[in-house]
Amino acid sequence: MARRHRRVDAEAPQSKAVKHRLTRHRLICLVALGLSVALGQAAAKRPNVLFIAIDDLNDWVGCLGGHPQVRTPNIDRLAARGVLFSNAHCQAPICNPSRVSLLTGVRPSTSGVYELNQPHHLSPVLKNAVTLPAQFKAGGYHVLGRGKIYHGRYNYPGDWHDFKTTGAARNQQWRTKPVSSVPGIGVRDFGPIDLPEEKFTDLVNSRWAAKQLERDFGKPFFLAVGIRLPHVPLYAPRRFFERHPEKGVTLPAVRDDDLGDLPPAGIEITRYMNGTPMNHKSMLASGNWRNAVAAYLACTEFVDHCVGVMLDALDASAHAGDTLVVLWSDHGWHLGEKQHWAKRSLWGESTRVPMILAGPGLAKGNCSRPVGLIDLYPTLTELCGLGAPPQTLEGHSLVPLLRKPSAAWAHPAITTFHQNDHTIRTERWRYIRYANGDEELYDCAADPHEWINLAAKPEYRETLAKLRRQLPKVNAADAPVRASGH
Repeated sequence: MARRHRRVDAEAPQSKAVKHRLTRHRLICLVALGLSVALGQAAAKRPNVLFIAIDDLNDWVGCLGGHPQVRTPNIDRLAARGVLFSNAHCQAPICNPSRVSLLTGVRPSTSGVYELNQPHHLSPVLKNAVTLPAQFKAGGYHVLGRGKIYHGRYNYPGDWHDFKTTGAARNQQWRTKPVSSVPGIGVRDFGPIDLPEEKFTDLVNSRWAAKQLERDFGKPFFLAVGIRLPHVPLYAPRRFFERHPEKGVTLPAVRDDDLGDLPPAGIEITRYMNGTPMNHKSMLASGNWRNAVAAYLACTEFVDHCVGVMLDALDASAHAGDTLVVLWSDHGWHLGEKQHWAKRSLWGESTRVPMILAGPGLAKGNCSRPVGLIDLYPTLTELCGLGAPPQTLEGHSLVPLLRKPSAAWAHPAITTFHQNDHTIRTERWRYIRYANGDEELYDCAADPHEWINLAAKPEYRETLAKLRRQLPKVNAADAPVRASGH
């Protein structure tokens, strides 16, 4: 009995150890299971993204106050339920380099993509870059889109599960009989046309997006819609012109002597459009300045209508509570300011863009910090739990500002026109440095129209020195252009 007692005593510690190991194993399994469930829930909770890209839209939207007569209730309601970045700027005042910079997260001055005919895959810096849609695709999202997201004929189908450039043919009225009376206007035509609204590409694509928002993809989605207006030709359905009769149109604020303090490089920019029918002298001579402004306002309001189609569909869908809406424009547009038309300048009319982010967990309010479109790539990858792409992202995540719009922000917005042509925008200042060394400096707090160039005044030497230090350190040579016929 004693031996048996001893055996029992000898076995007891072993039994406790076994039980302890079993209990520990069960705990580990339970923790692992819990982590697996939590990770699965986290993945399931990753927000969808409705990504709305608008072409050539400047600050003439209600929430930005760029023009007193514009009416954009849908863009304004989106701004009211998210963060409106009221000091947002493009990285290039031209379609292709601006979009390449946003979609790759790399500055034009680093990639060498400065112009329209430079697809990003030909840049030595970007040849292995992963675009933003491709990064979402690699991250497990269903990625689909319509309209103008990239610029030009390259659509990069491997970046998407479903993508088409357009949903209908672009209107070609200007090829037969231009609407406006500007001599030789061509593709830069403007005015109302009587094409049925359902034939306008932007509305076709917006309604397509609205239908997609009714679907259950079984995974989070990245839905991109590129709206072409208010890019020229400035055609919109006639009803959007009825609010803007010529005689009642308010012209933008312009000073007749505004070019007097510009350096030679700045003057050269104002002459860019002189070789086209859409230049300031031609607009004045033909009596079409107000008509062109009316057309831009009408097209902007039609764009807002298209945005409303998508927002209404989202609000009525099962995705309303878990979708991040991102709205942006690739650059601004001049309508006579500094006697310049279209884009291609380093002044505020070209660089300032609408940019709004709204969605679950984000703050509401206006953010006046200087930010750029280049900041969207790191922001969205952080918000959506995506990994880092192979290229180095040169923007900065906006998540701190999306949590608190007044948070500290140490970064200026930098826009590049061509090699060594840059502008630095802070909360107060705009500094422009051209490749030939010419400079401009504007105190945007006191001079929001950028009428008074302070660069030659000795009291601003220290300010100039600080801003010069923020210029890009890399100024890449031009990337290759696409081959003719490709």
